[in-house]
Amino acid sequence: MRQSQEREQMQAQLRTVDCRGIPLQLGRRTLIMGIVNVTPDSFSDGGKYDSVEKAVAHAKRLIAEGADLLDIGGESTRPGAEAVTEDEELRRVIPLLEALRRERIGVPLSIDTYKGAVADAALKAGAHIVNDVWGGRADPRILQVAARAEAPVILMHNRRDMNYGADFVQDVIAGLRESVELAIAAGVPRERILLDPGFGFAKNRAHNLLLMNRLRDIVALGYPVVLGTSRKRFIRETLDAPADDVVEGTVATTVLGVAQGVHMVRVHDVRANARAARMADAIHYAAEGGNVLS
Repeated sequence: MRQSQEREQMQAQLRTVDCRGIPLQLGRRTLIMGIVNVTPDSFSDGGKYDSVEKAVAHAKRLIAEGADLLDIGGESTRPGAEAVTEDEELRRVIPLLEALRRERIGVPLSIDTYKGAVADAALKAGAHIVNDVWGGRADPRILQVAARAEAPVILMHNRRDMNYGADFVQDVIAGLRESVELAIAAGVPRERILLDPGFGFAKNRAHNLLLMNRLRDIVALGYPVVLGTSRKRFIRETLDAPADDVVEGTVATTVLGVAQGVHMVRVHDVRANARAARMADAIHYAAEGGNVLS
């Protein structure tokens, strides 16, 4: 009975999201979102891609390794990171987006920002998706920008404290639902909304481990789910290892995410996670009887 219900849930979430002219098929296999940070202070790769040429080369490498789409970020969101101005963030991301558009790399580009003005300029420069780590709460204009541009939005759970109630996961779900309602009120249709549980944001190690165990509860909301655990602190603390030496830990979360029905994983180490997801997909979707690897 449970297996039948899970099959029905997977079938219900088979969908194609229109990323401003580029179709992104969800629910057939787990998609890989490669991370391209053009920041000097990101927690694991800050300063590595500090020129357009380096960032474009990195983007192409991620696609060659199996990335289905790329997430472009110009401001570090690690705890304690210093906020940057709109002008500085635009200076970092717009030249890269314009260069990638000229290169016609053929995959959707996501702009990782919580600022409406940055999202607007990025979409005009060639971005296809808005990825907001504040789920529309920091700057509500960002949802209106996405709606006008007919761009999908990734709404991440986040908050300014860790004063959760008795059921932490239900609090996360409530926060995601509020972000969904904000997006819908701004004109974003449900079929262009994706959810991110927000690993590492206003959550300690115990919270993150519990959330990994209960990802099915997030998937059950009926929206495509993006898993963003790559090199996060709870993995580094669990393995007692630095950010550049936890690929196995990230892969473990990817596999567990696939087993619980997430649609996409956002990762730094694309090749390892893409191969792990491909194998996990083959097992997870075996009951479907179709070719999930195409």
